[in-house]
Amino acid sequence: MNKSEKLTFIDGKFDHEEAKGILMNVFSTKINFHELKNFSAQVRMGKDDETSMKRLPDLKQSMNKLELLLNEAQLTNKKLTIVSEVNITFSDD
Repeated sequence: MNKSEKLTFIDGKFDHEEAKGILMNVFSTKINFHELKNFSAQVRMGKDDETSMKRLPDLKQSMNKLELLLNEAQLTNKKLTIVSEVNITFSDD
């Protein structure tokens, strides 16, 4: 059975501070998730979690880009329109 759902995660216009609060929290939470997952793998199996080690640099780079965008929005007194969906699909693997 292939089932999929599309959920709206974020949909709105935000000022610099609102966008910072929402997006930095999301990225920080994902980074923390992968750091804890990797730490757990190191403790339990004595080696890094490969998936987490691949995702962490990408997430940190995205967070750096986000900081630049937020700074630009603040300096230019612009609002940010943010739209994000979560696509969930069932799979057998």
